[in-house]
Amino acid sequence: MDDITFEKGSGNIFADLGFSPAEAAVLTVKSDLIRTIGDTIRDRALTQLAAAKLCHTDQPTLSKVLRGRMESVTIDRLAYWLTALGRTVEIHVHPFDRHATIGQLVIVP
Repeated sequence: MDDITFEKGSGNIFADLGFSPAEAAVLTVKSDLIRTIGDTIRDRALTQLAAAKLCHTDQPTLSKVLRGRMESVTIDRLAYWLTALGRTVEIHVHPFDRHATIGQLVIVP
């Protein structure tokens, strides 16, 4: 049997795929928001059509996003969809840290 080689990931699939730290952070947050949208639709027992109507979008667009096609959707649009589905979205900006070289974008469930 052939030996299979592997490399341990960083914990962020988008960084492992070569995205910059800032791009990886945005994509990670989008993924978390999309997962939360899907969970909310499931928990509320909504069809995609009913959820799309609540979100003021069309079902094909919602379906694409829920399947991971996130290039055409922004974080603010995802936040809007969550509020339309009855979720509360909070944005906290922490004080400036002069020792940090880059800030963080994080979803806290």
